Amino acid sequence: MCQYCLNPNHKKPDWLVDDLGSAGVPYVNFEEFLPPPESSYGCLFSRDRIEKGYHVEEIDDGVYWVSSGWYDTMFVRTGNGIIAIDAPPALGENILAAMEDVCDEPVTHVVYSHWHADHIGAASIYGDNVKIIAHQKTKDLLTRFPDSYRPVPTETFESNEVLDVNGVKLQLSYKGQNHSEGNIFIFAPKQKVLAAIDIASPGWVTFRDCDSSENLSGYVDAHHQILQYDFKTLVSGHVSKLGDKNDVLENIEYLEDLMRFAREALETVDVEFFTKQLGDGAYKGAFRDAEENYFQALTNYGTKKMLEVVTSNGKRWAERLNGVQAMTKHNMFSMIEKTRLERTHNGYMLRGGKPSSPKFFV
Repeated sequence: MCQYCLNPNHKKPDWLVDDLGSAGVPYVNFEEFLPPPESSYGCLFSRDRIEKGYHVEEIDDGVYWVSSGWYDTMFVRTGNGIIAIDAPPALGENILAAMEDVCDEPVTHVVYSHWHADHIGAASIYGDNVKIIAHQKTKDLLTRFPDSYRPVPTETFESNEVLDVNGVKLQLSYKGQNHSEGNIFIFAPKQKVLAAIDIASPGWVTFRDCDSSENLSGYVDAHHQILQYDFKTLVSGHVSKLGDKNDVLENIEYLEDLMRFAREALETVDVEFFTKQLGDGAYKGAFRDAEENYFQALTNYGTKKMLEVVTSNGKRWAERLNGVQAMTKHNMFSMIEKTRLERTHNGYMLRGGKPSSPKFFV
């Protein structure tokens, strides 16, 4: 059986490249990993999601969650039209079907969490007569990089705004760059439901490279900002389940371990070990190759620590969160690189080639 398929009768597709050796990237061997915890499943295997391609449920008092099993969002009934949050292409017109399942109100308002196409790339399904509210930075980006599937917002704000539709209120807040520029928090205070898209991942490890976040310091901080809200239910934009404060605290603990071991790796692994391996022959100028091995060593050092650490509840991370063994190496690399870009290097190089601190790293 091949490493990337559990079906012994599969036929390898033509596009599947697996012969690049060190120049490529390896595939996952499922059987080397622990099965994911069932607590992470959520609606993934629910009958309606499997049959219809989506799951919809009322969270509380007119606030609904709709999920494809991997992407999710929410919408709010006001009695005089629906407020839609985002429009992931993975859901597409299934969002409209989910709305029709529960009411006959039209969509009158759309709130963009941020500008990324994987979350608003189907917003054109709502038609031309809706008001689209977003942060000014989101409008700036969609104006600069136009996409007919992502209509430009019609109304914007800078820091805080209250959207009131027929007495139903949503608090919109921008607290600075995190996953992306313009990524906002969307809070229904009466129902205590918070949409914090592309931040926490209830029951799951964050997607690779810490969800491709542009500002990792801001991304980590956003988890703590979530806890400032008096919320009961979290909609995250991904995974197959709703979250609560315990899920956010669990994600924070994972990130804190990730940050701790990324710095430990940088303070421990010696880049010169790899540059010295180049010798004086034909490969003496192959510094990029040496750098690749250096960063692989950093990543492997930190990943090993992450997979072996006993966490606050006595379990290892792979026993607590779905996808830890597959994604942690990517998250570790990202945390290492963003530590180098966004955090202190513990000093600098002095004249004569000696560092100002024994824990200085390049």
